[in-house]
Amino acid sequence: MYLNKRKVIFLISILSLVFLLTINDIKSQELKVVDGDTIHLNGEKIRFTGIDTPELNQTCINEGVIDPCGVTAKKILIDKIANYKVECISEGKDQYKRILAECFVNNESLSSYLVRSGYAFAYRRYSKKFVLDEDYARINTIGMWSMKFDYPWDYRKSKKN
Repeated sequence: MYLNKRKVIFLISILSLVFLLTINDIKSQELKVVDGDTIHLNGEKIRFTGIDTPELNQTCINEGVIDPCGVTAKKILIDKIANYKVECISEGKDQYKRILAECFVNNESLSSYLVRSGYAFAYRRYSKKFVLDEDYARINTIGMWSMKFDYPWDYRKSKKN
C-alpha cells in the first residue's frame, strides 16, 4: 500500500509540474493592432522593421473610387494574426522608444506577408530585406500596386506642410 501512495504522489507531482510549465503557452496574449506596421504586445509597443504601411487616414484611388488603404492594411494584419500567437524578434528601439522587431505568426513573417499583399512597402531607407516581396506585389499589381497611391513617407511629409 505504501508504494501505491508514493506512486500516486509522484504522478500528481509530475502532472503539476507539466501544468506549471505549459501554463505560459495557455495564457492568451494581450495584443492590439494599432495600424498596419505597429502592434501593442503584452504592454510593449512594437514597430515592424524594414517595412512601412499607409497611415490609417491615408487613402488611395482604385478605379476612380477612394479606397481606405490605410485601414485595409490594418485589417489585413488583424485577419492574418487572427487568434494565433505572435512572436517577435527584437532589433532594438527607435527614436520614439518603440521596440523595432520582425514579428511572426506560425513562423511566417508578418512584414513579408504585408509587403507581398501589396499593403506595405520595403522601407529601403532602413532595410533591403523585403525588396523581393515588394517586387512580387508590384509586378503582379497586388494591393496598392493596382491603385494610385502615395508612399507612406511621402504622405506623412505632405501632411506636415
